[in-house]
Amino acid sequence: MIIGVPTEIKAEENRVAITPAGVSALVAHGHLVLVERRAGEGSGLSDAQYRAAGAHVLRTAREVWHDAEMILKVKEPLPTEYRHLREGLLIFTYLHLAASEELTRILRAKKVSAVGYETIQLDDGSLPLLAPMSEVAGRLSIQVGSWCLQAPNGGAGILLAGASGVRPANVVILGAGIAGANACQIAAGVGAHVSIIDRNPARLRYIHDILGGHITTVMSNHANIEDEVLGADLVVGSVLVAGAKAPHLITRKMVRAMKRGAAIVDISIDQGGCVETSRPTTLDDPIYVIDGVVHYCVTNMPAVVPRTSTFALTNATLSYALELADKGLQRAAHENIPLQRGVNTLGGHITHVGVAEAFKMDYTPLGELI
Repeated sequence: MIIGVPTEIKAEENRVAITPAGVSALVAHGHLVLVERRAGEGSGLSDAQYRAAGAHVLRTAREVWHDAEMILKVKEPLPTEYRHLREGLLIFTYLHLAASEELTRILRAKKVSAVGYETIQLDDGSLPLLAPMSEVAGRLSIQVGSWCLQAPNGGAGILLAGASGVRPANVVILGAGIAGANACQIAAGVGAHVSIIDRNPARLRYIHDILGGHITTVMSNHANIEDEVLGADLVVGSVLVAGAKAPHLITRKMVRAMKRGAAIVDISIDQGGCVETSRPTTLDDPIYVIDGVVHYCVTNMPAVVPRTSTFALTNATLSYALELADKGLQRAAHENIPLQRGVNTLGGHITHVGVAEAFKMDYTPLGELI
């Protein structure tokens, strides 16, 4: 198979879809890998390293998209890339289609086969290709949240750890998945007072046990969320419904009643956000203030640390990329159920129920197409 790796064009996106070691593995399986010139530069990976691994380095994105049968990306295709989409093309990337009706319609209209990293799901419900970026985003959320609380950024001028004789900040984390658990670990580690909210008592018990009881676990319901949010200095939203739009657990009314100078970091923004006042931002303009509350809603947070993120991503995606390249989409999806769950569109059909429900579009089970 001919596999293309274009340079990411999203604002401040310095990750790349595969490392030279990943290219080497694909080449060893007999595949041709096309990498756009300087695609890995933002992650500290040179064209010479890709050539040494066996890739063909091409000058333009158009060449890569035109010649490839499968495109490996980090982020979803942007409007300037839509012209490259065509029937029969396979795209393997973070799609987050439930947050983009426009892209969903484009993929369906152009009959592109699209597999979303974030919707590949194991039998135990875990999301193996979302996990590494969720880990990075969760850890970063405390770092950027602390920055948001600084007075020059509109924050209340609060240090998360407090100081001698001064109380630490109150950090509230919505969602105890991988991102939430990592945010919890970092926040507790710097000395903040941490509450984590989830609807799964077993998950809360696990986090309470591994962190030695240094946090407060809270069952998720409207009253508990409101109570915790109103007392928070920093709120981290890490709610995820696989493939579907995130629910608005924090309403505008709650935001209006929060402390002035408090901050919200909405990791869920890729899926529409779990805060009613959230809207997507970029790394070059990451924050805005509503009702005195600083909002950080960057849709590609792990791009802040592109080298770490690129290597972590390739570690997770490579085995699935190899299976798709070796077998083709239909056979690979037929034989690999977790991969099958990751197929969002195929031949003009929407094959992920969460995406179809988000926009009230027709849903076609993948089993009827393969």
